[in-house]
Amino acid sequence: QLQLVESGGGLVQPGGSLRLSCAASGFTLDTYAIGWFRQAPGKEREGVSCISSSGSLTKYVDSVKGRFTISRDDAKNTVYLQMNSLKPEDTAIYYCATTSSIYDCSAFAFRTFGSWGQGTQVTVST
Repeated sequence: QLQLVESGGGLVQPGGSLRLSCAASGFTLDTYAIGWFRQAPGKEREGVSCISSSGSLTKYVDSVKGRFTISRDDAKNTVYLQMNSLKPEDTAIYYCATTSSIYDCSAFAFRTFGSWGQGTQVTVST
């Protein structure tokens, strides 16, 4: 069973930073791609970033390019999302996701991920 647990969310001022973690169990990170998604109140879920099963390919939505960095630690079986220069519009619940049929990150935002974590709240506000 593919299981994911997010952590690291919180309240931060604009311009601040947070690092989200996504701890995986039931599989190893070199097996499937991992995507980060977010959903703000009243808005549709949005794909934020993705790292391929090989770890060599990463993708970002345009609104976070240059500010967010996805990475992983295979020894800890954990994927990270480093978020810098945070803006109020980054406020959302952030989820990580995976599925047994996705290995790369092509069009990740539009693909069906079957296993999701419980989410972690990120609030950017003064």
